[in-house]
Amino acid sequence: MTKPDYPIRTERLTLRPFTPDDHADLHAYQSRPDVVRFLYGEARTPEETTDNLKLKVSVTWPEKEGEHVALAVVHEGRVIGETVLKYLSEAHRQGEIGYIFHPDHHGRGFATEASRAMLELGFVNLGLHRIVASCDANNDRSWQVMERLGMRREAHFRHNEIFKGAWGEELVYAILEDEWRAANHR
Repeated sequence: MTKPDYPIRTERLTLRPFTPDDHADLHAYQSRPDVVRFLYGEARTPEETTDNLKLKVSVTWPEKEGEHVALAVVHEGRVIGETVLKYLSEAHRQGEIGYIFHPDHHGRGFATEASRAMLELGFVNLGLHRIVASCDANNDRSWQVMERLGMRREAHFRHNEIFKGAWGEELVYAILEDEWRAANHR
């Protein structure tokens, strides 16, 4: 396990740990009901964003099982979203990725580009064997990102929980390290 050298640069993006200076950009999307529609919780107040930002700043790399890192996704000098890598199991070398973007930046491939970098961090730096991602079954944009990443749909849980007052459905995707390496010629 090797902690990456930040910032991480992709073709169009910079991924780096959050800083306290990111509050305005973070709140710009965390405060939007349309952004949290498929997420647990509701739109955040400025104070709730401050608390969430403190958590993000406190972990710059998942050192042990149960921890996760949220990296700021920066485009043209602004934080436009975040991408997450969770260390689910040390014994089984399992992880999970996720992403949230400001709607002004949807449809431009940023989530796919940032998530590709997170898969690399998971497999190369964290030494994972399997990485999963999940989303609400109605969140077409999210599961389409997972498919563009080469992840396969492993489950569709119907009425698996009451989510925001109604029965929710969840899709689960995964990719194995050898599948990722073969697709990325590593």
